[in-house]
Amino acid sequence: MQSALYPLKFLPLFKNVIWGGNRLKDYGFNYEPLPNCGELWALSSVEGRESVVANGFLADNTLNEVIEIYMGDLVGEKVYNRFGTQFPLLLKLIDAAQDLSIQVHPDDQLAQQRGMPCGKTEMWYVLESDPGACIISGFRHDTTLEQYREALASGHLEELLYAEHPEPGDVYFIPAGRVHALGKGLLVAEIQQTSDCTYRIYDYNRRDADGNLRRLHTEEAMDAIDFSSTPGHAHTHYHAQRNQTVSLAHCPYFSTRLVDFDTPLRKNLEDVDTFVAYLCVEGIAAVKALDTVVPMHTGECVLVPAVADHVELFCEGPAKLLEVTIDTTGWEDDPNCGNDWVAQFVGMTA
Repeated sequence: MQSALYPLKFLPLFKNVIWGGNRLKDYGFNYEPLPNCGELWALSSVEGRESVVANGFLADNTLNEVIEIYMGDLVGEKVYNRFGTQFPLLLKLIDAAQDLSIQVHPDDQLAQQRGMPCGKTEMWYVLESDPGACIISGFRHDTTLEQYREALASGHLEELLYAEHPEPGDVYFIPAGRVHALGKGLLVAEIQQTSDCTYRIYDYNRRDADGNLRRLHTEEAMDAIDFSSTPGHAHTHYHAQRNQTVSLAHCPYFSTRLVDFDTPLRKNLEDVDTFVAYLCVEGIAAVKALDTVVPMHTGECVLVPAVADHVELFCEGPAKLLEVTIDTTGWEDDPNCGNDWVAQFVGMTA
């Protein structure tokens, strides 16, 4: 019986939500009988929504079960020692046919105070953007709690918030504590900590399937919000280079790079001490590692085990992959790294 690790591909998990759309059908996904798919979870170990392996002899096992068997060989020794069988990241696509709620996520410290394992820092990579589509990210100016309360009570919260009209390829880094929202007409890839905790601040008086106003988390959000401004622009500036790997975001929770290529690439992983996850955001590609080739298209994810010392990438025409790892530098010195940090990433949010 085969027992050696290989690159793992996963079945997509589809989530029907009130604001979801049907763009993902254009990428070959069938989520019937759901009326829409607002979220496609490409890689997840969230309890009750664990990704299931789709290829090879490990097919039908959950991600958590595979980590339990292969431990550091799959995710890296440092990652396994810190997170155990809980995969530390959640990768997804979000299809917003309507505006999402204005919301905020707690940081690690607040989340743990409230009985959750971690907070939620995330980033977005824009795949599609309709004319006029909008992303909210932070405040226009430094804001006081009193100003925030008054604007929220009077229905003028959006006047305090910073908004941009994104283009395909734009990147938004959303640290925990930043008020944010996706507007209708957007399809984005999201890389985030493994947390499903969201504090809904304002939801346009939207009602659920039973006709009830959706619950807001007004008081819970107060302690989570960073009231400082997002000056200048909210998106990250980077310079894509064909057949090169370009950094998009780097923080204690994840490092994300863009691989924009139209010719085979070989990458050395000998100095990478964790897994490498590839999320396809454009085109058709394939990942080869540990003598196994795994094809993928937009919205699909392949997880390359930590024991792989190199990876080869192939494509049919131009393709784009998000390459996601974790930088474990300094974890031995600071076992609680991540609770108090300053994000560092290409372009910085000015």
